[in-house]
Order: sequence, then C-alpha cells, then structure tokens
Amino acid sequence: MDLDLAQLRALDAAVREGSLDAAARSLHVTPSAVSQRLRALEVATGRVLLVRSRPVRVTPSGEVLLRLARQVELLAADALVELGAGTADGVPAAVPTLPLAVNADSLATWLLPALAPLAGTVALELHREDQEHTAALLRAGTVVAAVTADPDPVAGCSVTRLGVMRYRPMAAAGGARRWFPDGPTPEALARAPVVVFDRKDELQHRYLRPRLPAGARPPTHVVPSSADYLAAVRLGLGWGMLPDLQSAPDEASGALVDLDPDGAVDVGLHWQQWRLRSPALDAVAAAVVAAAHRHLRR
Repeated sequence: MDLDLAQLRALDAAVREGSLDAAARSLHVTPSAVSQRLRALEVATGRVLLVRSRPVRVTPSGEVLLRLARQVELLAADALVELGAGTADGVPAAVPTLPLAVNADSLATWLLPALAPLAGTVALELHREDQEHTAALLRAGTVVAAVTADPDPVAGCSVTRLGVMRYRPMAAAGGARRWFPDGPTPEALARAPVVVFDRKDELQHRYLRPRLPAGARPPTHVVPSSADYLAAVRLGLGWGMLPDLQSAPDEASGALVDLDPDGAVDVGLHWQQWRLRSPALDAVAAAVVAAAHRHLRR
C-alpha cells in the first residue's frame, strides 16, 4: 500500500479545520481536490476514515492515519529547520507546529512560563482538557504530547513522571464562617455550595464521597476557567478544591482558608509523547519536565 503525502495532509487538514471547505482554504486548493484526495486515501486503505459531519469526525481507522500524517508533518518540519530552509532574507519559512493537551490548572500555574522560552522555535497548539482525559487526545492523534494523570503509556508513546499537584478544600474566609462554623461536618458539606470546573471535574466529588450523608446533593456551580474558578471561590460563590500553586497567595493574605487540613487530594501528573525523535518535541519535553520538577511535589 502506497500512502500519498498530499492525501495524508488532506486528512490532517480536514480534522484540524473541521470541514472539507476549511481544509481546502488552509491547503490553498479547491474543496473538490480535498474530497478527491480523501476518497483516494479511503480507497487505498479500504477503510472509511472520516464521517462527513459538521465538524467532520475521524473514525478509529482514520485515527491511525491521522497520527501518521502528523508524525510525517513534524518530521518534515524538523528536516526543513535542520536544512536551514527559509525565505530570501534568511528568516525560517515555518517552524514545527506541536499540538499539546494540557490540564487547565497546569496551564494557569507552571506550564506557560516553561514554554515561553521556546517562542519562535515551535508553534504551539494547546488543547485544554481535564488531566483524566488528555490521554484520549493522544490516542486519537489529535496531539503529539499531553500532560496527563494516566501513568500507562498510550500505544506508541513514552511516559515521564512529572510530579504531584496537591489540591485542598478552600473557601473565602467569610464563606467558611457562614457555611462551616463547626468545620466541614457532613451536615455542612450537604448544605454548602460547591464550585466545580466542569462536568468532568471529579476533584470535589473525590473529597465529598466519603464525607457526605447518603443521598445528599449540595448546590453546585460550574465555572470552566481556572482564573475564574479561583475568583468564584475567593468571592464566596462556594468552596472548591484549589491547587496549592494557585491558592497560596490568597491563603497567605487570609482571603482563603483551608477547610480541612486532612482533606488534601493529590493528583499525579505524567508527560506522554509520541515515541518519535524530533528536536522540536524533545525541546518542549525537556522544558516541561524541568519546570514540573521545580514546581510540583515529588
């Protein structure tokens, strides 16, 4: 089976852009050309690779070729950089694009400063996802690397332990006095409003399960932004599990208080990446691992 590079690029563009029309614009060809390349790739493999929905969805067979397409693109970009390919004035024509999956709390605390020195040498496409779910983006071929809670390597990937983010149940000082005058008793936890990041956020539930009365369902607010989540807890909208890296300044000032010194929840984080020799990917991995070892608990 011969796999055509232009056909693989069409698959990558269709998934990345969400539609064949948008893929055609990014590739500077007609939608008909993209459709013909995808059809030829499906004929060559004997598999349906895309569901032509809006946005398009890649099939399990398509995920295999999508990973290949993105690996080839990364290796090609690395080779052009190594060859010194550039425009007439010597400025590199392109840098490797690396899609990465990261959890919101890492993104809001320690990760971006680690990546900032790489600006200009790589183009980063960050996919924000819960740490329990970032590995799924690796399996799908959507990203080349991920910060994940999953220690088991995705097929074709290597794993490096980063460290632990510690979360503690925090509340605004006034909210703690209002809702928890006698501490985090089962009755208080059943009444007090709680803030969660999104419907995938299990941290608060991990703390609550062994402490809530049977059948209790406290009022729940959903705030899907790390900065706004911290602000919501600080303003007294409810209590929430906050990472030490984020809550430390407000705890030191007295704006936030720890509701339960024995209630910390530790989340182990790992770096998973394609098992692929790429200078750009290796540079990102080295920066991420070094920063994690400086900021995360061992």
